[in-house]
Amino acid sequence: MRRRDGTVVLGAGVVSLYLVALRHPVLTWGATTEEANSRLPGDELLEGADGVSTRAITINAPASAVWPWLAQMGPAPRGGAYTYDWIENLLGLNMHSTDEVLEEFQHPTVGDTIGFGSNQMRLERVEPEHVLAWRSVDRNWVWAFILREEGGTTRLISRNRFRLPTLASRIGMVPMEPGSLVMERKMLLGIKERAERLASTPALTRHP
Repeated sequence: MRRRDGTVVLGAGVVSLYLVALRHPVLTWGATTEEANSRLPGDELLEGADGVSTRAITINAPASAVWPWLAQMGPAPRGGAYTYDWIENLLGLNMHSTDEVLEEFQHPTVGDTIGFGSNQMRLERVEPEHVLAWRSVDRNWVWAFILREEGGTTRLISRNRFRLPTLASRIGMVPMEPGSLVMERKMLLGIKERAERLASTPALTRHP
């Protein structure tokens, strides 16, 4: 009984430490205070969210070199998510991150759908080289990408908004948040690498 009580106390202490000291940096990796606190395009798709993450990265390339990688994101035959494919595929997501621009997926339109496991996502907002926003069909998750170009570089902001309708979903989100940082950080770095490489490729040879 003492061992069990000690485990409970330790677990509660770890959760408390995370909520007080670590949760904010986990949910705002790479984002400025202004970006994290601002209302961004796509927020209107899920008002009153129970959970929000805002993560960002600076890419040394114009938005035109970043957009293709966002446009084609998704499970095969789409371009993947540029993160740890082996982890995603353990979850049955069928992700295979490509290093090539796939011309057949370069024209996303509102109403397009893709699957993320049990989540079916519908494209709700498309502004080429500016905004791409998906919403789950149950309307409990919105994932938006915002591109802000200035002086030849681009800020890529990824915002997730969640509605957590049950106590179980709220408790379950706590361990998922650090895990989502691991995956999303890799994704943002993967997009950065691909976009900067694309920007350095002569225009006539970018799309064979």
